[in-house]
Amino acid sequence: MTEPSLTPELIASHGLKPDEYQRILAIIGREPTFTELGIFSAMWNEHCSYKSSKRWLRTLPTTGPQVICGPGENAGVVDIGDGQAVIFKMESHNHPSYIEPHQGAATGVGGILRDVFTMGARPIAAMNSLSFGVPEHPKTSHLVKGVVEGVGSYGNAFGVPTVGGEVRFHRSYNGNCLVNAFAAGLADADKIFYSVASGVGMPVVYLGAKTGRDGVGGATMASAEFDDTIEEKRPTVQVGDPFTEKRLLEACLELMASGAVISIQDMGAAGLTCSAVEMGDKGGLGIKLQLDDVPQREPNMTAYEMMLSESQERMLMVLKPELEAVARAIFVKWDLDFAIVGETIPEDRFLILHGNEIKADLPLSKLSSSAPEYDRPWVETPAAAPLENVPKIGAIDGLRALIGSPSYAHKAWVYEQYDSMVMADTVVAPGAGAGVVRVHGTGKALAFTSDVTPRYVKANPFEGGKQAVAEAYRNLCAVGATPLATTDNLNFGNPEKPEIMGQFVGAIKGIGAAVAALDMPIVSGNVSLYNETDGSGIMPTPTIGAVGILTSLDELIAGRPVAGDAAVLIGMTHGHLGQSAVLAEMFGIEAGDAPPVDLDDERKHGEFLRANRALLRAATDLADGGLGLAAFEMAEGAGLGVTLPVSEAGFLFGEDQARYLVACDPTNAEKLVAAGKAAGVPVAVVGSFGGDAVAFGAESAALAELSNLYRSAFAKAVA
Repeated sequence: MTEPSLTPELIASHGLKPDEYQRILAIIGREPTFTELGIFSAMWNEHCSYKSSKRWLRTLPTTGPQVICGPGENAGVVDIGDGQAVIFKMESHNHPSYIEPHQGAATGVGGILRDVFTMGARPIAAMNSLSFGVPEHPKTSHLVKGVVEGVGSYGNAFGVPTVGGEVRFHRSYNGNCLVNAFAAGLADADKIFYSVASGVGMPVVYLGAKTGRDGVGGATMASAEFDDTIEEKRPTVQVGDPFTEKRLLEACLELMASGAVISIQDMGAAGLTCSAVEMGDKGGLGIKLQLDDVPQREPNMTAYEMMLSESQERMLMVLKPELEAVARAIFVKWDLDFAIVGETIPEDRFLILHGNEIKADLPLSKLSSSAPEYDRPWVETPAAAPLENVPKIGAIDGLRALIGSPSYAHKAWVYEQYDSMVMADTVVAPGAGAGVVRVHGTGKALAFTSDVTPRYVKANPFEGGKQAVAEAYRNLCAVGATPLATTDNLNFGNPEKPEIMGQFVGAIKGIGAAVAALDMPIVSGNVSLYNETDGSGIMPTPTIGAVGILTSLDELIAGRPVAGDAAVLIGMTHGHLGQSAVLAEMFGIEAGDAPPVDLDDERKHGEFLRANRALLRAATDLADGGLGLAAFEMAEGAGLGVTLPVSEAGFLFGEDQARYLVACDPTNAEKLVAAGKAAGVPVAVVGSFGGDAVAFGAESAALAELSNLYRSAFAKAVA
């Protein structure tokens, strides 16, 4: 094939700015080949190089006594005692899921699972955080159905329980949905595998499925805004096969146990290019690849296509040469490809050969650690105007608006499509604030949650960033878990716009403050920028995934209230209605400031709740919808009514932070109030559970009618 000549249009179509292309010319001293252009494009795009965000990511707290490995590897590694570690990460597959929802979401799940088992862990849990446009938008229903089906089909077939997540709807996602996938696995703390290549002349081995043309240019596409050419981008979406991935998992774990692996890296974004460059760069080595030896699914593939293909279910490994036969036998047994495609070399070179021709010869270190890094101009988000002229909110009308909205309605329609019980270790299934999974063969359990409130981040990026971490902290505390660490998925618009970059910087500062104060370091993560269509960006959505530990299942808080239980509120209510869910859902009002987050109170109240867990029958944190929504959800889950004697809107629907609602029998409620007084924590009985009605002050409605609305609204919205 004759390679195309490098025109300014071709260079621009690879996502490279003119000054970046000039930088390439200066580095290599000549015009790049077409394949080299593709390699630079893949390695220097936002998705792989973090060129707009690196400067700020370095400010995040990433260490602690519990952290074995922080950011920079495929996933973060955290000590959970007894010689065991939990390995986890969250990553976006936003652009592919908008173009091809089923495959985009499915391969997002596949990719995050590989990030975890690449490090030697067996996956034990998955979650997802999904953001869609408004239900009446013509694409929303198609996207919701395709994404949920894709997540479920891949995770279910692979055999990992999906134990939690969130789904929201907002007009800002009309042209750009968000699909953030989380996975966690377990490994022995002394048997973690890393991606640092070592040793010269070591074989570089290709493992897994064959390479096809699917996903060519996917990482570059994921670093660009959408416009009316979106349908043309469909071929850049990968196609997944969960059954092949399951075989790949078993083969990799068996291979790791054999002692043959020096380093291993999954082929995710930018495929063979990114995996080879990262392994070589981390080890200070060069890599030579012979593409004739790459297992190919399609005929006449070019070097450019093989280097940039994002075909799924593939790994790259540096192998101990004396154990090649052992390694090959394992992969043959699992009916997977095993091919030596290159070797490590001492020079700083990325040398690509195909058909006796040199297709690329580049300084390897310049592709990764020397990629461009920008200090983008940013402007601080202006302080929100105070909330004024709040319309009258009827107590039951406000509740109906919330539970009838697909963002707050019951999500069984979603999670019933996921297998949450496979592996038989799930203790708390989806539907609670956090999912809980037993650590197999021990008395321990791990809790998982994901959180962000984009309205808050848009109004006040600093407080909104803090709040995302604080809510994740509360969700873990509410099931009795001690929070351990976090991963983040930072979804924003175009970073070249100073106001968008300002949102990013503010959110990073808030997240950093919160993870430091709550002792939940960030150990892994992902940045997804350019989430815009025709110049209109998404709401800033820095999703926080968090993991907590229960050293014994005796620590679990997972009961439901019973008739006669007291409803007890931990934390102070000021009635903050700025950016509240009730105003957004009832009146379309998104105004005022985000609620302030007092991190000292968050920690104090979370520790108080865990210390007094023996007094509690059930617990939930208060977030969107405030006390009114939390009380309804807790009661409805138990098939009970609930009575709160106050109908004032701020008390019912205000979204003040650092608060929990708990259910206890009346005697324990008195003890809890007394314990709060002694500890300096606000604790008050605010109502009771029981009966067949929901009563807020003088207003009431039948539980059956409200329950029907709550449990049918989501399916109706996406029908």
